[in-house]
Order: sequence, then C-alpha cells, then structure tokens
Amino acid sequence: MRKRLFAIAVAAAAIVAVVPAPRAGYVWAPGFWRWENGHHVWAEGRWIEGRRGQHWVPDHWVQYRDGNRDGWRHDGGHWDRDG
Repeated sequence: MRKRLFAIAVAAAAIVAVVPAPRAGYVWAPGFWRWENGHHVWAEGRWIEGRRGQHWVPDHWVQYRDGNRDGWRHDGGHWDRDG
C-alpha cells in the first residue's frame, strides 16, 4: 500500500496543472486522480458555471478506518453553501 501511495505522489508531482485565466461567472474545478479499471487516471480540471451563495468543494481522497480495515474513498466535487 505504501509503495502505491508513493507512486501516486511521484506521479502527481510530475503533473503541472495550468489554471486558465479567470472567466466571469465560472469557478475552476481542479483536476484530480480518479480510480478507473484498477488504476488511477488523471481527470483534467474544468470550468463550471458558478452558483450564487455557494462555493465549489473539489474532488478529494479521504483516508478512513472501518473497524480493523484502513482504506481510501473518493469524495466527488460538489457545491456547498457559503457561510
């Protein structure tokens, strides 16, 4: 497991994500590593139309413990209310 995480960290460091210039009325949803067919695949960042009174929470991975088992889960990007 540690070797896999190390490999992911090295691969992530090799990616240079360039954020395009701001667009009025849009927010940038940054790229992330998604799990697909047994391996990680880079999902490019993208512009999404903004929502008044809300902010974008980017996709991210969360480590968890379930009883005696440790693991990772992907939390998809989503809108959340401001404040």
